Amino acid sequence: DDKLVSLPLISTFHSFCVRVLRQHIVKLPSNEYGASYSKDFTIYDSDDQAKMIRNCIKDLNVDEKQLPIRMVQANISSAKSRGLGWESFTNNSEAPFGIDLKRDAIASIYKLYQQRLGSSNALDFDDLLLKTVQLLTYSKETRDYYNQRFNYILIDEYQDTNPPQFALVKLLTEQTQNLCVVGDPDQSIYKFRSADIQNILDFEKFFPAASVVKLTENYRSTKVILDVANNLIRNNKQRREKELRTTNDIGANVRYYQAYDGDNEAEFVVNRIQRHLREQPNIRCVVLYRTNAQSRLFEEACRRVGIRYNIVGGFSFYERAEVKDTIAYLKVLLNPHDNISLSRIVNTPSRGIGKTSWELVETTASQEQISYWDSILMLTNSNKASGRSLAVLLNFRQVIEKLQAFTLDCSLSSTVKIVMEKSGYIQMLKDENTPESEGRLLNLQELVNAAVETEDREETLRDFLDRAALVSDSDSYDGEIPVTLMTIHSAKGLEFPVVFLVGMEQGLFPHSRTFANETELEEERRLCYVGVTRAEKYLYVIHSLTRRVYGEENSCEPSQFLAEFPFELMEDLSRANSWLKNVKSGIIPRSRTASTNFISERANRSTTNFATKKQTTYTGKTYNSADSVKDFFNRDGAKNTVSIASKETSVLSNDVSKKDSTPLNITNIDAYATQKLAPVPSVKPITGVTTFKPGMRVKHPKYGEGLVLRREGDGEHAKLLVNFAGFGQKKLLEKAANLVKA
Repeated sequence: DDKLVSLPLISTFHSFCVRVLRQHIVKLPSNEYGASYSKDFTIYDSDDQAKMIRNCIKDLNVDEKQLPIRMVQANISSAKSRGLGWESFTNNSEAPFGIDLKRDAIASIYKLYQQRLGSSNALDFDDLLLKTVQLLTYSKETRDYYNQRFNYILIDEYQDTNPPQFALVKLLTEQTQNLCVVGDPDQSIYKFRSADIQNILDFEKFFPAASVVKLTENYRSTKVILDVANNLIRNNKQRREKELRTTNDIGANVRYYQAYDGDNEAEFVVNRIQRHLREQPNIRCVVLYRTNAQSRLFEEACRRVGIRYNIVGGFSFYERAEVKDTIAYLKVLLNPHDNISLSRIVNTPSRGIGKTSWELVETTASQEQISYWDSILMLTNSNKASGRSLAVLLNFRQVIEKLQAFTLDCSLSSTVKIVMEKSGYIQMLKDENTPESEGRLLNLQELVNAAVETEDREETLRDFLDRAALVSDSDSYDGEIPVTLMTIHSAKGLEFPVVFLVGMEQGLFPHSRTFANETELEEERRLCYVGVTRAEKYLYVIHSLTRRVYGEENSCEPSQFLAEFPFELMEDLSRANSWLKNVKSGIIPRSRTASTNFISERANRSTTNFATKKQTTYTGKTYNSADSVKDFFNRDGAKNTVSIASKETSVLSNDVSKKDSTPLNITNIDAYATQKLAPVPSVKPITGVTTFKPGMRVKHPKYGEGLVLRREGDGEHAKLLVNFAGFGQKKLLEKAANLVKA
């Protein structure tokens, strides 16, 4: 019958800490530099943090190229989320986003950054938790006040708490432990944000009098979906044993589809969405993927058939900063007088073009009524710019002119790659070395894939840019749209009648970086569990045989998580022989999920391993085109000759070798190029054997259906590299393989 003396306080951890600090922060002692905080302290956002860190890096004479601002910012935030001050940061063994050699430098920046925050009477977002913990630890009076103020504390999503949040809970429950926490260890998926699953797994160790109530009844999903989820998560060791149950209907089996490639995967998903919408126009569908870079194919597939969709947890693909930056570079290559695009890239990556230098460009352009590019040309060709301004503007001019020269005769995809690499954009993201920069690199890889697809349609760079512009203009969020595209992380806490779990491939989901770490692999499995349990009625799981990565087709293996699903609850919608059919029929064992070679290859391959051209230190004239070679041979008339040794001519037929085995003196490159060489005898095909080429679908009596990846040699010695679902890659002698067209 007790009555509340006040209304309950409902708050996030951070907003609660702001309330506490606004009243009591003055009780914190001054730091070692004599700075203390007042109640009117400022809270710095991410941009404010970056500006202060930039100043610290500059004042410590640290090379920003070696320690990019975002990398330092991520390290400091991660340290604070784990409760580490700058003093303990150096000695801590975990360096999530940097390498050991850089740790001391980051610690120095961290120290100066904290000193300047104090002198500015400012706190960053992570400090709100740390300073509150410090305050309650230092001031018994304040600690007692809040212990008496809040007799009962309820915390939701407890599995996602980090060390400072746990410390805060301990301090607030020192006198009376009327504490109730709600959480699911099987849904702990934020380790990258310093969430500690042990906070909930070891709850009784810290609060021995606690009672545990298991909430196992699920009101969302069908029995089939819950059976799949239970079967999957049972493979984790770091968990509390529980089985979800429901009084809902049994429901439809999980629908499995093996796609040929990423495009086929997207087409299948969109076709199924159309079918569901025809049957139930108001049904909500969601496509869940592991990384944001996967969204592009689904966005484009939806547009092709006129399905409107929402992107949640991020921008639409062509609206992402790194994609827009690269597009801007490409626009400038086509039209250097595009002021908007040139303004976007002039200092991205940073080239030291400051406010003064750029104002000089703008002023000159305005006075002379010319474009920014013409203004840069004028300033670098005259004495109007001097000193530092001249140097940085000349450097930018050279970057653009070199890109124009490099890409003059290149394919579209090569042009996109060269722009990313030669502009320094790829290196900038690699140097940042944060989870965010890794995701941005994946988006750039996907942009190269889009360029390859444009080439396949025999379209030009202009077509590519026009398509990107039209796509960007059409994107907007609408709450009434029934189709949603999002990462699995963004879907946590949500539910949908129809769920498509896509990209279920080894190396993609689970991510390749988790193969060598069982703890991280278990978090990937929890993430898959979260994806499965978003489904109310219908769940689709899809993987592809091949997937394009940075413009190249790679063969893929099914995710090991698929092998942990109960196969009797899976319906195969694949059009041909599939991994699931092979497993169900006993052709391959249930435990086999991916070839060892594939796993080790993916584990050792960095997602940021962009191919780069081999560099040379030679600065003289090169002869990389027919015209330049012709010029070389014709230079000084007949003085310059080329001797082609008999060893080199031995690649021709025997008749040619016998006819003239002496060196040939060539004085005219055109004459040599048009000489009639004896034809090389053709290899006779083997009777009764079909010639199989890369990209063809084949069927093997033992391994089932597969995809020809590579062909070596010809005739009776021809060998094929074929990828078979569930069996991995097999190298076969064509004449003895007993292959037929699928």
